[in-house]
Amino acid sequence: MLIALTGGIGSGKSTVARRWVALGATEIDADILAREVVEPGSRGLAQVVELFGTSVLHEDGSLDRAQLAQLAFSSEENRTALQAILHPLIQSRAQERIAGITGVIIYTIPLFVETNSPLSFDRVVTISTPEPVRIARLVSARNMTADDAQARIGTQATDQEREAVADTIIDSDCSLPELQARADAVFASFTK
Repeated sequence: MLIALTGGIGSGKSTVARRWVALGATEIDADILAREVVEPGSRGLAQVVELFGTSVLHEDGSLDRAQLAQLAFSSEENRTALQAILHPLIQSRAQERIAGITGVIIYTIPLFVETNSPLSFDRVVTISTPEPVRIARLVSARNMTADDAQARIGTQATDQEREAVADTIIDSDCSLPELQARADAVFASFTK
């Protein structure tokens, strides 16, 4: 069973994914795949450098993710161009990984709505949380400024857009034990 787990930055996707892995699922995380497809020597990194120049590289030839993020989020055109490089590579890598796994597979994909994934999902689950809560989480947990958090949230689909394509919605504006209980109840429905 292939489950798409989506939600905006700071929504609680990682918490739910960790819970489901503890319950026996296998997770494939699009954010990890995104790092893999731009490793030194990769086609993805070569394409990113071709687009943005060598200023996105550290001295050792690895990707300077902070510099890339600064450039990518500076304009819609830059972000769209970067996504056109990365999304097909990430999707291809995901398909390769999924092919070798059985059981419940959780594909954590923050940009589910934005990427039009070619994968065939059995269920789509979105994690929804009010924007002020997400901003507070990002400021607290990731040391972002409120403006940076707001800017990142603004580049992603809204909760309403994700909810419109979801089979199941988990509201994560709650305590950690309550979120885990909600995640457990949804996971139980996968294995029935």
